[in-house]
Amino acid sequence: MASLNVGNLGEYLREQRRTAQLTLRQLADAAGVSNPYLSQIERGLRKPSAEILQQLAKALRISAETLYVQAGILDERDRDEAEVRSVILADPSINERQKQVLLQIYESFRKENGLATGETDKTNADPSTPSS
Repeated sequence: MASLNVGNLGEYLREQRRTAQLTLRQLADAAGVSNPYLSQIERGLRKPSAEILQQLAKALRISAETLYVQAGILDERDRDEAEVRSVILADPSINERQKQVLLQIYESFRKENGLATGETDKTNADPSTPSS
C-alpha cells in the first residue's frame, strides 16, 4: 500500500498517543476505531475522515482542529480562528449574549484587518440574491 502523504499526521498522532501514555490498542478502543486501522493511520497508509480525527482528538484530549491542520483539512489560520471561537463559547463565566457580542467584536476586527471568516463570507454572499 502506497503512502497517502499523511505521514506527518501519523507521526503526530503517534507522538500524541505516546505523550498520553496510551498503547495503540487503548487509543483505538477509546476512539472507537479498529486497532489495525489506527496502525495504518499512524504509518501514513490511511487518510482518516474528519469524524475519525474528531474521535481521536477527543480520546487524546487535544483539539480536533490541531488534527485537521495536520491532516491538511484546515490551514493554520482557520485553526487559530476556530480555537478562539471555541474558547469564547466554552467560557462558563460569561453568558450567551456576552459570548455573541465578543464573537461579533472579534469578527469585526478580523474584517478590519482583511481576515474575514469563510462563515461570514458565506452569510454575506447569498447566491440566490442577484448582485447589483
